Amino acid sequence: MPLSTIVRQIARGFVMGSADIVPGVSGGTVALVLGIYGRLIENIQRGASALRSLLSRDGSAAVSKATSVEWGWLLSLLAGILIAIATLSALLEQLLEEHAIRTSAVFLGLIAGSIVVASQLIRDRNVAHVAIAIVTAAALFFVLGLRSDTHAVGPEIVTRPTWVFVLAGALAICAMILPGISGSFILVMIGMYTEIIGAVNDRNLAVLAATGIGCVVGLAAFSTLLNWLLDRYHDIVIAAMVGLMLGSVRVLWPWPNGTSTTALSAPQYDVMIPFALMFVAAAVVIAVQRLSARSASSDS
Repeated sequence: MPLSTIVRQIARGFVMGSADIVPGVSGGTVALVLGIYGRLIENIQRGASALRSLLSRDGSAAVSKATSVEWGWLLSLLAGILIAIATLSALLEQLLEEHAIRTSAVFLGLIAGSIVVASQLIRDRNVAHVAIAIVTAAALFFVLGLRSDTHAVGPEIVTRPTWVFVLAGALAICAMILPGISGSFILVMIGMYTEIIGAVNDRNLAVLAATGIGCVVGLAAFSTLLNWLLDRYHDIVIAAMVGLMLGSVRVLWPWPNGTSTTALSAPQYDVMIPFALMFVAAAVVIAVQRLSARSASSDS
């Protein structure tokens, strides 16, 4: 793979990793906008298939399936994601705390641009697809409202059984590859965010291993299902993804206090700059998508 493609992939992964740090912003959405979502899911599905063959002790099939994975493409993307998490998590956390409204406005603009881009992927737009998007958005909007506080604060002692962390990892990783919602917010919704973050800070290897196993299992199972759905029900799946993005607005609406709550209020005090940031962010997403489409042939 050419060095320029590797660098481009690392940059894409960096953007995806930056998105997944924030509850309500999905790395899957970024992949969709950048035009690599289908290819990403396909490669993950191939890897999952190789893993299943390995677990069933079919070594030759596992090797054959593993060689079909674009490892250079996939690993360079993963490298970018890890770099982003390692370098930007503290900065984004500070921005969300000190400039909550304006930072949330940027994220909301990114999602708005993503909705425009994703809706264009529907090949045969009709009333049914619009209905699917609306119903999905309404359902997610309601679910996100069940928990008003999206930030877990303070240390928490890990006392849950191991299988709970396996399940949490599986749910979180599924959300991370699904446009419209992030894995970190799923952890907040199920009350596991503080415990897993505490395990990372405390270097609790048992908990991290259980969560990692859950991630592998969830990724293997869900990526296969999603790839199958995209092959057979492409427009329905994309319409549902658009609905997920619309529903996630409940987390990203800047007022009253950014992403720290799913409570909603009318725009107040700091108004003009946040709306300007929304517009710019949405425009950037659309521009990036168009540039990505132009360079897609050189990446294949």
